[in-house]
Parts: sequence; C-alpha cells; structure tokens
Amino acid sequence: MKPMLDSLTNSIPTRQSLLVRMKSWDDQTSWQDFFNTYWRLIYGVAIRAGLNAGEAEEVVQETVLAVAKGIGEFKTDPAFGSFKSWLLLIARRRIADQFRKRPQMQIQRSREPETARTDTIERQPDPASLDLDAVWEEQWDRNLYQVALQNVKNQVSPKQYMLFHQLVVKEWPAGKVAEKFGLNLAQVYMAKYRVARLLKREVRKLRKQLP
Repeated sequence: MKPMLDSLTNSIPTRQSLLVRMKSWDDQTSWQDFFNTYWRLIYGVAIRAGLNAGEAEEVVQETVLAVAKGIGEFKTDPAFGSFKSWLLLIARRRIADQFRKRPQMQIQRSREPETARTDTIERQPDPASLDLDAVWEEQWDRNLYQVALQNVKNQVSPKQYMLFHQLVVKEWPAGKVAEKFGLNLAQVYMAKYRVARLLKREVRKLRKQLP
C-alpha cells in the first residue's frame, strides 16, 4: 500500500470528461487520474467499516476493477444517478465481500483456546451497525479537502504554504509562527488569509466537478 499512500493527485479532472475518457480502457492516463482521485476515499471507508489494512487494499483493487468492467454501461447524464452514488454501491459490495470471507478465517482459529477465541470474536466489528452512507459522505468531503489542499499547495510559494500549515494544521500560535520564520504578525496573517481563500475556492470548484 506504500505506493498508494505516497501518491495524491495534483489536480482533479472534471467529472464528465474523466468518465467519458475512462470508457476507453487504453487511456492509462485517465485511469491513473481516477485511481489517484478515489483510492484514498475507498480505502478510508473500508477501514472505517471495520476492515484491516490488507482487506481495505483488496476493496480498493476490487472496486477499481468493478468500475473498469462497468464504466462502459454507466451513463454520465445526471438523470441516471450520480457517479458518487454508483461508486458507493460498488465499494459497499466489495466491503461486504471481505466480511463474507472472514468466517473461513474463523475455522482456522477454532483450535485456539476458548479465551483466545472469545477475545477474537469480541474484537470483530459489526458492519451492520455502521451508517456507511454517512461515513461515505464524511470520507468524500475529507478526500475532496485533501485534494484541494494539494492543489492550493501548488499555487502558492512554499513559505506561504508552510505558514498556513503551521497555523491551521499544526495549530501553532501566530506569535510562535512569526518568531520561527522571522516575520511580523501581519505577514503571517496575510499568508494564512491568502491560502485559506484559495482553499475555499478550490473546494467549491471541486464540489461542482464531483456532485
């Protein structure tokens, strides 16, 4: 999973154009765009559903494969439903597949001491109790924010982004940031304002591209 964790798209293509281009399996660039855009979302939802890292990786792989097989039939007209909902449906099925595989693993544990088996069972998540739609919405927004943040990072100077990162992400006091970088408070706040404004605009743009 390390290569996945190290990759994040620098830009998000418009929803319609990407989906149209993905209908060609030979368009490797478009499929890489799709993977870079959505793998973190799918992986995060699978983890929140109670799967482990290995199972979540399989969900990502199987979801991408299912999209590849079905994209030719998917209609980009919003009247037929959103891509977001279709992707959730596929991911939900792949997550369920992983949970269905688990009973086979329990057979191998049947020879363990009774106390060990009890502890194992107690640790198993209950996927039925999870509101996957709510988790999907939460992870969708989180994923969108991360992509927007990366896009903005490429639009500003490294110093401006670092000031924003220290203030907003690391939550350092403005005075500490100013002292660290040898700036006055006005310069620190101006950098934060500029990056925050660009980030808000980028998030708004991505929401329109990925309804």
